Amino acid sequence: MRWLGPNEFVPLPLVRGADGHKGKFGHVLLVAGSAGKSGAAALSGLGALRAGAGLVTIAVPAQVQIPVAASHAEYMTEVLESTADGAISKNNLESGSFARIASGKTVLAVGPGLGTHPETQEFVARLTAETELPVILDADGLNAFAGRPELFRRRKTSFLAVTPHPGEMARLLGTSTAEVQENRVAAALDSAKKWNANVILKGFHTLIAAPDGKLFVNTSGNPGLAKGGTGDVLTGILAALTAQFGTTDWVRILALGVYLHGVAADLLAADGREVSGILESEVARAVPRAREWLLREIRFGA
Repeated sequence: MRWLGPNEFVPLPLVRGADGHKGKFGHVLLVAGSAGKSGAAALSGLGALRAGAGLVTIAVPAQVQIPVAASHAEYMTEVLESTADGAISKNNLESGSFARIASGKTVLAVGPGLGTHPETQEFVARLTAETELPVILDADGLNAFAGRPELFRRRKTSFLAVTPHPGEMARLLGTSTAEVQENRVAAALDSAKKWNANVILKGFHTLIAAPDGKLFVNTSGNPGLAKGGTGDVLTGILAALTAQFGTTDWVRILALGVYLHGVAADLLAADGREVSGILESEVARAVPRAREWLLREIRFGA
C-alpha cells in the first residue's frame, strides 16, 4: 500500500518533447450519452481534452450528437444507432458499424450517461468481451455487469480498468454499500485479483488496486468533487493518460489520473472558492494547472 504523492510519478514522461504532435498522444474513443444525459458525454470529453489526449472522439446516440458536438469544437463525434428512447442499440455491433468507429483508436472508455436500457447493457457487455483495446468502464458501463462481475474475465483485451463508486461496487458484488465501505481495501484488492482488472474504488481516499496486489491510496481532492459529473470527467482523464502513456505500469498511470483530478479541485479551492460551488467542468479545465503543479513539486519539492 502506497500513499500517493508527487514522487510516485517521477518515472512517467510528464514533459512533452518539442517535436510532439497529436499522433504521439493517442486517440481516445468515449462511448457515452443517451437522451437527457448528453452532459455526461460532454464532460467526459472535456476531461480527455484537458488531460492531453492527442485526439478525442465521442460515440453517442443520434439523438444527442448535436448538443455533444456543439459543446466543444476540439473533439469529434460519431453517431451510434439508437433505440426509440435515445439509448445505444445493440445493432451497432451486429452491423459492424462500431468496428469501423473503433478502428485506429488507442483506448476505449465506456459508460458516462449511457443509461440502463437492456439493449445498451447488452451492447456494453458484448463490446467489453470482444474489443482488444484497453477498456475503462464507468457508471452505466459498470451497471451492465451488476451481479455478474465474473463476466469481466471473459474478454479479449488484456487491459481492463473499472471505476466504481461504493454503490456501484455493491451492485457488482451483490452486497450493500455499507459492507463495501466497512473494508474498502479488501473490496478493491480482492476484486482486482478475481476480475484480473485494475479497480478504482472511488470515495474519500480513492483506492487504485492492481491484480498483482499493488495498491495506491489517493491523497488529493476535497468535498467539492461530491457532485454529479465528477466520475464522467475522471473517466476522460484516465482515458487521455492511457492514450498518452500506454499500459506499461498502467496502475500508476491510472493513479496519476485520480491524483491530478483531485489536485485540480484543490487548486480551485486554494483560489478562494467555497468548495460546494465548484463545478466539475471547472475541475476539468484546471487539470493542466494540476499537471504544472505536479511538475514543480517533482522538480523542487514542497
